[in-house]
Amino acid sequence: MGGGQVPGKAGGVAWAVPAGGRTGGSQVPFVTAVAGARRLPRGLRAGSVQILVVPRWLQEPLPQAACMERSSCQGLALMGAALCFSAFTWEVRANDRNYHQQVKKKFAFCLTKKKYSGNAIKTAKYNIFTFLPLNLYEQFHRMANIYFVFVILLQTFPEISTLPWYTLIFPLSCLLIIRGLRDLIDDLGRHQSDRNINNRPCEILSGKRFLWQKWRDICVGDIVRLHKDNFVPGNKPEVQTSTSGHPPGAGRVTCEEPNSRMHSFTGTLEWRGQSYSLDTQRILQRGCRLRNTSLCCGLVIYAGFDSKIMRNCGKVKRKKTKLDRMMDRLVIIIFLVLLLMALCLAIASGFWARMFQEKHSYLSALYKHTTPAQQAFFNFWGFTILLSIIIPMSMYITFEFIYLVNSFFINWDLEMYYAAKDIPAKARSTSLNDQLGQIEYLFSDKTGTLTQNIMSFKKCCINGTIYGNFWWDQVCTGTAHEQKQPPGSRLSWSHPREQKLDFYDARLMAAIQRDSDPVLREFLRLLALCHTVIVEEKDDQLVYQAASPDEEALVLAARNMGYIFLARTQDTITISELGKRRTYQVLAMLDFNSDRKRMSVLVRDPEGTIRLYTKGADTVILERLQRRGTNEIFTERALDHFAEETLRTLCLATKEVSEAEYKVWSRRHQEVSILLQDRGQELHKLYEEMEQNLQLLGATAIEDKLQDGVPETIQLLKLANIKVWVLTGDKQETAMNIGYACKLLTDDMEILEEKEISEILQAYWVSNNNLHGTGEAPCSHHLSQQHLEASGHKKRALIIDGELLDKILYTGEVLKEKKGWLWWWLGCCRATDQQEQGRLVEKAFVDLASSCQAVICCRVTPKQKALVVQLVQKHKKVTTMAIGDGANDVNMIKTADIGVGLSGREGSQAAQSSDFALAQFRFLQRLLLVHGRWAYLRSSKFLRYFFYKTFAGLLAQVWFAFHSGFTAQPLYEGWFLALYNIFYTAYPVLAVGLLEQDVSAKKSLEFPELYMIGQQDELFNYRVFAITVLHGASTSLASFYIAFWAFRDHVGTKAVGDYESFSVTVATSALLSVLVEIILDTKFWTALSFLMVTASLLLFCLFSFLTQSFEAFRAAPAVFRFPDASLNALTDPYVLLVVLLSLVVNTIPSLTIRLYCTIVGKTTTQQKIFLKARQEPDPPVELRAHLPRGSFRRRSSYAFSHQEGYARLITRGDSLHTRRAPCPLPPPLCPDTTPPLSPLPSPKV
Repeated sequence: MGGGQVPGKAGGVAWAVPAGGRTGGSQVPFVTAVAGARRLPRGLRAGSVQILVVPRWLQEPLPQAACMERSSCQGLALMGAALCFSAFTWEVRANDRNYHQQVKKKFAFCLTKKKYSGNAIKTAKYNIFTFLPLNLYEQFHRMANIYFVFVILLQTFPEISTLPWYTLIFPLSCLLIIRGLRDLIDDLGRHQSDRNINNRPCEILSGKRFLWQKWRDICVGDIVRLHKDNFVPGNKPEVQTSTSGHPPGAGRVTCEEPNSRMHSFTGTLEWRGQSYSLDTQRILQRGCRLRNTSLCCGLVIYAGFDSKIMRNCGKVKRKKTKLDRMMDRLVIIIFLVLLLMALCLAIASGFWARMFQEKHSYLSALYKHTTPAQQAFFNFWGFTILLSIIIPMSMYITFEFIYLVNSFFINWDLEMYYAAKDIPAKARSTSLNDQLGQIEYLFSDKTGTLTQNIMSFKKCCINGTIYGNFWWDQVCTGTAHEQKQPPGSRLSWSHPREQKLDFYDARLMAAIQRDSDPVLREFLRLLALCHTVIVEEKDDQLVYQAASPDEEALVLAARNMGYIFLARTQDTITISELGKRRTYQVLAMLDFNSDRKRMSVLVRDPEGTIRLYTKGADTVILERLQRRGTNEIFTERALDHFAEETLRTLCLATKEVSEAEYKVWSRRHQEVSILLQDRGQELHKLYEEMEQNLQLLGATAIEDKLQDGVPETIQLLKLANIKVWVLTGDKQETAMNIGYACKLLTDDMEILEEKEISEILQAYWVSNNNLHGTGEAPCSHHLSQQHLEASGHKKRALIIDGELLDKILYTGEVLKEKKGWLWWWLGCCRATDQQEQGRLVEKAFVDLASSCQAVICCRVTPKQKALVVQLVQKHKKVTTMAIGDGANDVNMIKTADIGVGLSGREGSQAAQSSDFALAQFRFLQRLLLVHGRWAYLRSSKFLRYFFYKTFAGLLAQVWFAFHSGFTAQPLYEGWFLALYNIFYTAYPVLAVGLLEQDVSAKKSLEFPELYMIGQQDELFNYRVFAITVLHGASTSLASFYIAFWAFRDHVGTKAVGDYESFSVTVATSALLSVLVEIILDTKFWTALSFLMVTASLLLFCLFSFLTQSFEAFRAAPAVFRFPDASLNALTDPYVLLVVLLSLVVNTIPSLTIRLYCTIVGKTTTQQKIFLKARQEPDPPVELRAHLPRGSFRRRSSYAFSHQEGYARLITRGDSLHTRRAPCPLPPPLCPDTTPPLSPLPSPKV
């Protein structure tokens, strides 16, 4: 069995490998070496516990002084705050459930709860008891719902009621039920996901044997046994089995309280009377998967919501769009205006009543039981109810239907269907569609979101000669005529099932078969020897497990060219060179880290020659060469050529080491390896001495395969004025490489890194302190203004890592976790000045980042991703979107205004927590630029015209009050008021909300600048609303007073100037004016649009006939009060002319304004874009970055390892399984002098 790994993005990744011990009589592996990668497990549901892993090689106890020293120096390191070892109060006892269940802790006043959480998780918002009250509580956060309830309560009083209260309860109930069902369906999905996680099987030690139970049954202190490919259900120290076949039950871990800091862990393990120091290198984060080892045991220290990854997961919150928030404010404004109007009319009614009584004293008997003040009071509420329909419930019900149908349009879009995996786009939230058209900031994960996480060996330069996959490129483009793969070119040394020729060059293959070039031979040997790949044979095929995809690509390339990596032991590597098996003795492995940017291996070949093979970034290899000749200069040019194609480059070099030199160096290496102080620095100095006077062999070029369409999508989003920020847990070199590859970064950009960022923020800080000293008001505008002004003339990109972000994002989390919420609150009260200064630094950073064309945040935790999103939302007041594909992106997705999850290699956790689920990053083009823009356009037009038609039709009630003694007498028939917003005018507006388009989908993608209309809120804002109100008021004024003037002292053939005919005339004029206005502004006509307009007119005629028939009047005269009113009025030519006059008067201003804007008025954004396109068409999206020749902006491909590689793990032999008889391990070093485990890179699955 080969070495093992637990891949993922965890704050501690364990490598469990075979060693010794027995369980149930069979030989079981139980030796682990642990690594500390910096990223969370991807694609995994955050539902497991955390498991602490202790390596078996810790055979001796640490002296107390050493233990205390290591604990204190490796304590919590968030924002400079360190917690002492003595403050650690989290005690875990192995196999002692009674202890963990009895321990209590205070959480509020005198109340207590269990200190140790269970492992069952619950991410759903509701249960069967809380759904109704909690959902209603959330829904009544909408001001409109409160407003409707207020109106319904008024209708319960008969003295002021205009309609039965139960007629208003029905539409409000429908609205609440529709929204409640939508929330229920979303929450049922979360319940199902929780059940799947909690019911995963696992083995828990119970008594003398392991029993199969479920994840929800795990408790802190349990010993859990994991098998290969199992998900880790917690944080566990690996426990060596006893001779009886069962893990020992004695053991105690003392460590820090549960917290969200992924990069730190400190504690001690007491086992069999001995103490061991624990840190992040010995902890397995929940959700990781065990690989390459058959069995592993561990002790659970954090469970459920106490685990670090759950502490990093955000809560489910209700998201509201900008239009929703604006509608809440508009409801308040309209309600206040309505109350003011009702108050004014009521006061006027009181004065009118008094004047009327004084002039008509003979009618005093009618007013014997009332006074003008009482009349004014009742009229106030009457007018309030009469005008309440200005905010109709039907608008919200129709809006929900529009949201739902627009969501279906996203689900049905075949252009966003990923046929390769049968994954369609899915709108998981049906209430955020219009916000898709207003995104200003996009926060994206990198691995699995922008990239496929697949590396492909493309080209190489060997001894001054460039080789590339020319045949492969020509075959792919269908132009291969002369260069064809020769029929006899099959590599005789390759296994038939191992053919994987993504790289092929006939010249190179011929040179390899000749085997006459020593430089070529050493080049291929280096690829096969200088790596930390672990090999395993499965089904007669070699399977490589690499620390990073690029390292695997190099080993596969060597295999395809005849140099096959076969096996490795603790001190040997076996390869096949053109069919000949050779074994090299490994003398030392000089591992990679982010400072060295290279790795080396020192080997002795079968002939006894000692050679050093080195590969790394060109910037560090070229400066260590023995000479700079013609080949070296040509190789540098080749590196520039590779960089132009955005390939990731790597330089390869070697040198021969004499026996005497090696003996001296080896002795010094042994001495340095046991140092207690500055061991790492001394080792690096020693490595530096060995890696000098190298001979350059050549360079490799690897393609980090982006997802299809990523560069084009980012270019379109940039043109749409969407700022793209990449938030990744990868190291800086990796993120920058991808930034260049996807065209987020360009070579004409000035890169601001930690040094430049710190200088700018420090200059601001000094300036701010000076302002405090002079008594001036601090303002982030002073943030080194020349820097921000300069950024307007020069493209800039900002690169920042998680450590610096910690200093900017610090908000008192350590104090909060240490002392509780009460002490944290008191501390905040005392530190107001510090918080204000911290807020100003946050704003300064956001202003600086926003002035850059691109921002990349590296080595960030899930919580930091969410905090960055919150920071931008807080200080820029913008609409944000987050997109990711793994569990570590969930918090960011929940925090952003819109969350998009990608379904793919990393699992479905991100998609399940998202608002919209896609299969590929490129589908953002249509989601935002087409569906998002259309949804915003439709929603804005819908709201604008719903308000317009409401004010145009119903404000006539106010004008009528001036001529009816302010008595709150309705102008219209009751049925007209009830059906106006439901049947007569709803359908044309509904058609606009469902189908309206200003340009086609193709044009939307061709002109992404059109998207800026939504970002600038051009289509619906307070100015547009005010214009809409004025437009509606003018329409109602014209409709009312033209009819009022025409009917004054007039007697026609059928309409005799009566109240009923006047009401029908005003209603018809307003209705037709509204329909014509909607017809004029509809840009996209379909058969459904025509049908909706026709249906509105037909329904008006139909219901007017039914509600105004004599039969209905005879049956219920109190309900049907307008017998034959429409029939008499609308068959009178005089009335028809009045209606036509009103229609013309209402339409001419709209036509005039449109004509004026078209001829001499201000051009719209859309017109500017089309004019620019005609004059100067945009160039097509270019995917190649043309670097000037000789540029040194090359990008090393050796960037995927987060920290160090597997070198020390391999040289210890902990991860290796040999076919020979196991040799005894070297005696363990004293714990005081034992080198710490080297952190392992986080492999990508």
